[in-house]
Amino acid sequence: MDIKLVLGIITIVLAVPTFLPYIRDIVLRKTEPHTYTWLIWTILQSIGVYAGFEDGGGYGLWGLALGAFFCAVIFLLSLKYGTKNISQFDLYCLLAAFITLGIYLFTNNGMLAVSLVALIDFVGFLPTFRKGWEEPETETVSTFALSAFGNLLSIFALENYSFITTLYVGSLLFTNTSFASMIWIRRNVFKIQK
Repeated sequence: MDIKLVLGIITIVLAVPTFLPYIRDIVLRKTEPHTYTWLIWTILQSIGVYAGFEDGGGYGLWGLALGAFFCAVIFLLSLKYGTKNISQFDLYCLLAAFITLGIYLFTNNGMLAVSLVALIDFVGFLPTFRKGWEEPETETVSTFALSAFGNLLSIFALENYSFITTLYVGSLLFTNTSFASMIWIRRNVFKIQK
């Protein structure tokens, strides 16, 4: 059996326990998603996945495609249950995501799109980093830790390694690992609890 296919299937299976606890915690009001961040991730992950599929990323993008769907679900839930702590910086990040979408739609340039997606995704993550630093108890750390693990598996499952297929997945691995680590440290080293 093709190991890349197996890893691709694992990334799909892993997406469910990655996002369902986060969704449960939103409904139970243990987690307060940052509305702008989840909308930004929905837009950018959709662009990144689409561009990656166009460049032959294949199995390695299956989990990310399901992740884009879950990002959209969490964005919709955040409209009711999310944080209302929105800054002007957050608005700029959202605007950058929409500009990236427009650039990709008009140029259909995968390399440019993925470069912008990785950059804007990182910048778009900053509002959640800020909120997570200030209120670490409002985040479900397992979602980001499992996402990081899924991103690592996605890299190994890619059918075509190129700038377009690896940059975005690699940037997700970095941001998810960093965020999960920061939340864990804030909770366990600094003992910040709800």
